[in-house]
Amino acid sequence: MSWFESFILGLLQGLTEFLPISSSAHLRLAAAFAGWHDPGAAFTAVTQIGTELAVILYFRKDIARIVSAWFRSLGSRQWRQDHDARTGWLVVVGSIPIGVLGITFQDQIEGPFRDLRLIATTLVVMGLVLGAADWLAAREEQGGRHRAGRRRKTLADLGVRDGLVYGFCQALALVPGVSRSGATISGGLFMGYTREAAARYSFLLAIPAVLASGVFELKDAGEGHVSWGPTIFATLIAFVVGYAVIAWFMKYISQRSFLPFVVYRVLLGVALFALVGAGALSPHAGESAG
Repeated sequence: MSWFESFILGLLQGLTEFLPISSSAHLRLAAAFAGWHDPGAAFTAVTQIGTELAVILYFRKDIARIVSAWFRSLGSRQWRQDHDARTGWLVVVGSIPIGVLGITFQDQIEGPFRDLRLIATTLVVMGLVLGAADWLAAREEQGGRHRAGRRRKTLADLGVRDGLVYGFCQALALVPGVSRSGATISGGLFMGYTREAAARYSFLLAIPAVLASGVFELKDAGEGHVSWGPTIFATLIAFVVGYAVIAWFMKYISQRSFLPFVVYRVLLGVALFALVGAGALSPHAGESAG
């Protein structure tokens, strides 16, 4: 991998990790369209460490409060009733599904799941799911006929059931094209959470899973055509760009809908289907490139 490739892929990772459009799909597509070698699951997992460090920096006050309360709850029953401590426990519980499924389906994640036809399918399907969830949230916020006037939930309403649902939604992102934030935000909106609450918890929930995945994949990083230098460079780029994207995204969703992301996902998926169907792009493009 050249330094230019690592710069572009790091930039893409930072731009797309927190938007509901799938960073893993965009890294895979960038390689396919440019004729580069597929960077692989290990490269993706390691560069995600950079974006998660951006999450930790942006939400540092929330995270420090949650971690402190969680540790106190280990030895105090009273602290277990604290909202921040409960949030910490729910993040732990919600991280179990993706950990178990990630290990179980590791071979598929690094192989068949990277087929461009599957990515096109997940882009379209999960785009429509996000659109439906966003539409439902908008109707409720406007006091429409569907569950008219019901208050959208905040993180203070988060319980074990919702925490597990969030966790299983996050696990769907093991398939490129699903989008970790897209799946968890969609799940949150369907469960009645505000856009801001769904996005905030999505980012917090991702921290243990992504960091663990990145550390786990370190053993495979720097092998083959992807050396350590470009991988570290891409991770740094992803960190800087990712922080800026988080700041923008949290402001954006407080006032606007996810419709632009839904349209983008569907159009990209349809275009990808058309290119593969016409033979202009192989479903395995990039996998054998030098």
